[in-house]
Amino acid sequence: MREGAARWLTVAAVLASFFWMLGTAPLFDVDEGAFSQATLEMFQRGDFLSTYLNGQPRYDKPILVYWLQALAVAALGPTEWAFRLPSALCATAWAWLTYLFTRRHYGVDRGLFAAALLATSLGVYIIGRAATADALLNMLLAASMFAAWLHLSTGERKWLYATHAAVGLGVLAKGPIAILIPFVVTFIFCWLRRDVRTWFRAVFDWRALLLLIAIAAPWYVVILLKEGRAFIDGFIMKHNVGRFSGPVSGHTGSLFYYVPVIVLLTVPFTALLVPIAQKVKTIWRDELQLYLLVWFLFVFLFFSLSGTKLPHYLLYGYTGLVILMAVYGFDIKAAFWPMVPVLGLFIALLALPYLVNYGMWHVADAFYREVLAAALERFDTFYFGFFSVLAALVMFAMLEQTTPLPRKFAVFGLAAVASLSTLVVPTIGFAQQSSLKEAAILCRERHFEPILWHLNAPSFSVYRGAPTASRDPKPGDVVVTRSNRLTELPKGLSYDLLYSKRGIVLARIHT
Repeated sequence: MREGAARWLTVAAVLASFFWMLGTAPLFDVDEGAFSQATLEMFQRGDFLSTYLNGQPRYDKPILVYWLQALAVAALGPTEWAFRLPSALCATAWAWLTYLFTRRHYGVDRGLFAAALLATSLGVYIIGRAATADALLNMLLAASMFAAWLHLSTGERKWLYATHAAVGLGVLAKGPIAILIPFVVTFIFCWLRRDVRTWFRAVFDWRALLLLIAIAAPWYVVILLKEGRAFIDGFIMKHNVGRFSGPVSGHTGSLFYYVPVIVLLTVPFTALLVPIAQKVKTIWRDELQLYLLVWFLFVFLFFSLSGTKLPHYLLYGYTGLVILMAVYGFDIKAAFWPMVPVLGLFIALLALPYLVNYGMWHVADAFYREVLAAALERFDTFYFGFFSVLAALVMFAMLEQTTPLPRKFAVFGLAAVASLSTLVVPTIGFAQQSSLKEAAILCRERHFEPILWHLNAPSFSVYRGAPTASRDPKPGDVVVTRSNRLTELPKGLSYDLLYSKRGIVLARIHT
């Protein structure tokens, strides 16, 4: 692949993945709504040190992502674009750092290939557009791990300081996990090459540690003095220790939970896992490749043993894996079998309306039936035609032998993320979230003071522009809930409907 064409194709893939139609879909609950509403309440309370969600302290994450979202909101207003912009920028920086690191060790072509693979993988695409802390954390983890390798391989102190600075920022972004991954992975690597002494000298260098503490400690000290025991119980015990020792919010799974997850996160490039499996012995003998593999394997094993399991946790080690995918996938000459997952993705998207229709008739919950029915309305002739054409083009690419495989992957990765952003994500947003947005705007315009009942939807508060309490309804309340919940009102209460669309209702309660 000519370097100029490859460079522009990679840039286009990154921009399409993280910025194309970024603000089109409403905020998704629960996570996007929670982060965005907590950011808005910082403005409403005039407090940019503590985070609150609907008037209650929120200890899920440290402060850095809220500060970044607050800067975007201050500049652009409280829009979906603004809330998601920090993640898009961090994901872009993540891909750029991956390119620079891979280019340094494996050349420009493989560097561009690694950046394109990272940016258009399904898992990275999702979190790179989400108004959460994960794109920020992954960018900082990549920065700390790259800098740590450069220090271990060159001995230059500037990379040691860069490692600890990135770790310090990661602690402000997500907490102790930003320390755990780089420090444990580098320890395992140094132990494998029988040089633990170097690890101790690097990790406990007093100047580097001072830099880490200077970055991370001030906010933690202030918030501990301000919030006291509640912060320790909420952030440290529940959302860090508790997530490893047991499931939080019902997010659990078996020991093999992440086996199918890695297949899904790497779509449409899943086939590139095959050459890595075939070359494990070669990887083990190469120090850098061993470092990258240990990075991924530690994350895989650690979160497999964790009580709380979520798919995006595996992305904390995905950067190391994707570089290996680029290194060993770049020279694959076969065109047919590596493209099978690409074809599978577009066929799955082509079949999506049929799956939605099937679910609409077989799901027992009336709310989900209404959501699926709303999604079905958005699938039109263009949708079927577009993905039919893409599937046909992939089949042609599987048979065509002239174009290098990296170029095919970059082109179809770009097509995948652009089509998801254009045709799929807006449909999901319309079906799942648009009625909440409409009901919230109605409450704001009519000056209602609603309550959320049997509904965890912080995005409602974002669009309403004010915190919204959750409690049982009383006569005179305006309630927002799912339509199928109205039958559960306490005896003696009835209601008048003020709004009802796509499974979401706004009702005034009376006796």
